Amino acid sequence: MADLRLKDIAKAYGEVEVLSNINLDIKKGELIVFVGPSGCGKSTLLRMIAGLERITGGDLHIDGMRVNDMPPAQRGIAMVFQSYALYPHMTVRENMAFALKLAGKSKQETEQAVNKAADMLQLGPYLDRLPKALSGGQRQRVAIGRSIVRDPKVYLFDEPLSNLDAALRVATRIEIAQLKESMPDSTMIYVTHDQVEAMTLASRIVVLAGGGISQVGTPLELYQKPHNEFVAQFIGSPAMNLLPGEIVETGETTLVRLSDGGQARAAIPTREADKGMQVNLGVRPEDVIVTEGDEFLYRGKVEITEALGELTVLYFEKKGEAPPFLGKLPGVHAQLRGSPVKLRAEPENLHLFHEGTSLLYR
Repeated sequence: MADLRLKDIAKAYGEVEVLSNINLDIKKGELIVFVGPSGCGKSTLLRMIAGLERITGGDLHIDGMRVNDMPPAQRGIAMVFQSYALYPHMTVRENMAFALKLAGKSKQETEQAVNKAADMLQLGPYLDRLPKALSGGQRQRVAIGRSIVRDPKVYLFDEPLSNLDAALRVATRIEIAQLKESMPDSTMIYVTHDQVEAMTLASRIVVLAGGGISQVGTPLELYQKPHNEFVAQFIGSPAMNLLPGEIVETGETTLVRLSDGGQARAAIPTREADKGMQVNLGVRPEDVIVTEGDEFLYRGKVEITEALGELTVLYFEKKGEAPPFLGKLPGVHAQLRGSPVKLRAEPENLHLFHEGTSLLYR
């Protein structure tokens, strides 16, 4: 398995630059997940690593070797695509063995590799079936098995679960997590737009936006300490609420007076010079608490409640141009619909952003 290093990687189509200044070190054995909105370049970056897209700037190293001009077949990479891309006239066994036959492997070696991969992916009973006789999840496992038998340096996954229904997506996601556990030295890079996949699978997440990297970190680092408002709202569901306000007290903690009349004290140290600074206070929907007291960070009328059994999502009436405020409370609270509600949050669960995007202090 391999280390990867991306240094100043850029990609342009003619005069249009879609990626620039991509710097990333990926260690052997990591499962790195690229996430970001549609059009951010995550699949393009994956295809550049695979050699399916030409790198127009910077250097890509695999195991210390520069591979910018190396053909895909020589990079030691296996890729699992969004579409299964199985040969419909071949059995599962033949699909998985095909690449090894092309490589001139012996029949015995090929059979051992196929059987080992089939056992890992629980495909043994299906080896003699055609793809049309398999479910979508089974077909995707065959596509993954076709990669495993090649024993590549790096596995690349390009949104492999997006064609599956919700229940099957959860089951297959668990199978991929178990597969990674059984292959601890394997280096994997996984592209998805689904943050749940990213949070549950990744060793580290790379958040892409605006043609570059917004933040790199473990799932909990991105959730607990987002570096900017984009990451704060992209990671977490529902998205983090942002409330405009002004710093009125500084010190070991910071008091913020909010534009709609509330106030909140954040466990974030600030300097005297920060007093009067315009900031956005961030609070995740799951961190709000209903209060009857005089101190609150938000108050409003609950317009809609989503009772999901173990929790209830509150949608407050929209105020001006800002998105509606959301709260997520444990348990059932359907009776709050149509009621005025005041919310607060613990100081350690609050975030402060300034200059429009950046975390106030990291």
